[in-house]
Amino acid sequence: MTPSGRHVVLGVSGGIASYKSCTLARRLTEAGAAVDVVMTAGAAAFVGPVTFEALTGRPVLTSLWDRGRALAHVSLARDPDLVIVAPATANLLARAAHGLADDHLTALLLARTGPVLAAPAMNGAMYDHPATRDNLATLTARGWRMVGPDTGPLAEGPSERPGRMSEPETIFAEAIRLLRAPNSALSGRHVLVTAGPTREPLDPIRVLTNRSSGRMGYALAAAAWTRGAEVVLLSGPTTLEPPYGPMLEHIETTDELRRAVAAHLPRADLLVMAAAPADFRPANTAGRKRARGEGTPAIEVVPTPDILEETRKRRKRGCKVIGFAYESARGTQRAREKLEAKDLDLIVVNYTGDPESGAEVETNRVTLVPRTGSPRKLPVLLKTEVAERVLDAAEELL
Repeated sequence: MTPSGRHVVLGVSGGIASYKSCTLARRLTEAGAAVDVVMTAGAAAFVGPVTFEALTGRPVLTSLWDRGRALAHVSLARDPDLVIVAPATANLLARAAHGLADDHLTALLLARTGPVLAAPAMNGAMYDHPATRDNLATLTARGWRMVGPDTGPLAEGPSERPGRMSEPETIFAEAIRLLRAPNSALSGRHVLVTAGPTREPLDPIRVLTNRSSGRMGYALAAAAWTRGAEVVLLSGPTTLEPPYGPMLEHIETTDELRRAVAAHLPRADLLVMAAAPADFRPANTAGRKRARGEGTPAIEVVPTPDILEETRKRRKRGCKVIGFAYESARGTQRAREKLEAKDLDLIVVNYTGDPESGAEVETNRVTLVPRTGSPRKLPVLLKTEVAERVLDAAEELL
């Protein structure tokens, strides 16, 4: 999920939210993008240009009359991969919608023919005003993409109406999607990802579950969304922050996961089964919590359905399927057996007993076993990096 080597223009207009744009500039730069910041006079009253220069390592443009930069608004409109306007104030949106070009940023936007991502930020009443709504509609019709605004505290205090600029991480995620989607085989595809454990109730308090954290599935869903896919994430109980972008649906038990997969599977072009559903559930669930003094209970368990196996008859034509397996010895051989038995296109093997791999850690050491071709052993990587490697393989399949 990186814009490394990409050229991005960050336009900053004069709103209090311009301080957030410093974080966005740093985030883009750290991710490897070349970031040129263009500021309005109003923005410079809130944040000094030297701040952005320090964060990006590049000179900041503030005026059409900067010596030696007379045509910079033309080149910066034509050359960059993406132009971001954050914050996009009501005034900036109005001037852009009406084709004004009275400063460097509006002149650049008037000459721009490539993608523009804008993050509106203003008072809630200003955002609701028909003039602003008309301007937003005009710019959207011209191809601009809007992110936000959110509801929350504004400069004048709490607000129940939208107007607050989206957070830098949200804008960053939308920017990555715009940069990556045009070159991705996942763009426009429907992707279904499962993540996390399931919990099978013993009684109203106790459950049978496993150590899965959900990190791998969440990373896969987030990365697929940045590649332009429409992503549904079916998640068991986790403590993770929901990833921005995918549609998140919570499930608790293996049977709930089974029904959710069946409901979403007919649209899926890619199914990624990264969840760790329980293999067994209690044969009977007690209606009340059993007290310790009542003696040691005998817990009878029965197998849960094999959800991945059941998808074989429900997959649409052309749907590619990626499974995950926890293995110890003979991992690759057993993975191939599962791949054939469950009609998978790729299986990702995690190894048990590895402190740097598997559940409850942020790294993974996996082997990608395709239907045809040789297995690919990956080194220890962050799960976000493993997700990218798995989706690279998925794009090859598609």
